[in-house]
Amino acid sequence: MGTRRDFLIASAAGVAFSVAGPVPQIIAEPRVKTAHILTGFTAGLPDSVARLLAEQMKTYATSIVVEPRPGASGRVAVEAVKAAPPDGSVVLFAPTGFLTLFPHTHKKLRYEPQDFAPVSTVASFAAALTVGPRVPEEARTLADFVSWCRVNAKDATYGTPGVGTSMHLIGAALGRGAGFEFLHVPYQGRTAIQDLLKGEIASAIMPIDSSLGLVQAGELRALATTGPARSRFLPDVPTMVEAGYPLLKDVTWFGFFVPAKTPPDIIEGLNGAIQAALRTSVIERSLAKLSVEIDSISMDNFAQLLASESARWKGIVQATGFSPND
Repeated sequence: MGTRRDFLIASAAGVAFSVAGPVPQIIAEPRVKTAHILTGFTAGLPDSVARLLAEQMKTYATSIVVEPRPGASGRVAVEAVKAAPPDGSVVLFAPTGFLTLFPHTHKKLRYEPQDFAPVSTVASFAAALTVGPRVPEEARTLADFVSWCRVNAKDATYGTPGVGTSMHLIGAALGRGAGFEFLHVPYQGRTAIQDLLKGEIASAIMPIDSSLGLVQAGELRALATTGPARSRFLPDVPTMVEAGYPLLKDVTWFGFFVPAKTPPDIIEGLNGAIQAALRTSVIERSLAKLSVEIDSISMDNFAQLLASESARWKGIVQATGFSPND
């Protein structure tokens, strides 16, 4: 309901219109001239998503530059944003694990969660446990695969994007929960899929898009996904929860962050530009092609998500017996 002040302002605007003609539309200039969006990885999914969004966020800054800062599993970019001036000119686009998982898998970090202000989630993706030619064709379900692993202990291997990643820990938790030795084979990036195809490893736990085309072509078999519900990209593949492992539920969120002392009005402007970009049809179509789900929540809910995910991963890390890295 409008206030008396709103009514007076509207009335005054109406008088101005009747006397002076149409009021010209005023388009606010972006508060930030040049914005740098830092990602912690070279060409790949995060970089692609960041560039797609930057093209649709012109209301935030006159110019937006996406800068990959690879290194230390994305921590180089994180540290650079922590050290950046809190004026909205340097923004981090990263998976939330740097705040929710890394504090439990690394002994020493050069940042604290309170060094950053969460702005918005953008997208999320689940992982898939996929098997290749090393596993017999008869193993069509996760239960079949677990039974095979128990009998073929030397071959019970799984590849992931690296030590201490969420996918590494999901595999470790599966092995513990199902009572078999699941040998982890870490890879750089998504190269595990190549060895999976060649039969050098039995399985891989990787983002769905890593193997989606090969699964659809029948060259690999996806046995389970880690999302809370079935992926629309693999609707016939059950979730880990459906397969009997309720604790192995996980998605990776990507979001925007700024240095903690960034003024609220700049954060709100960035959030508004992100939400507007996510509502465009070009972003919806483009992310679907990347097998990524748009997943945006409010800033308050984002902060709550980070806290709950951190607590969840702390429990998983402890349950798997993982020793934090330096």
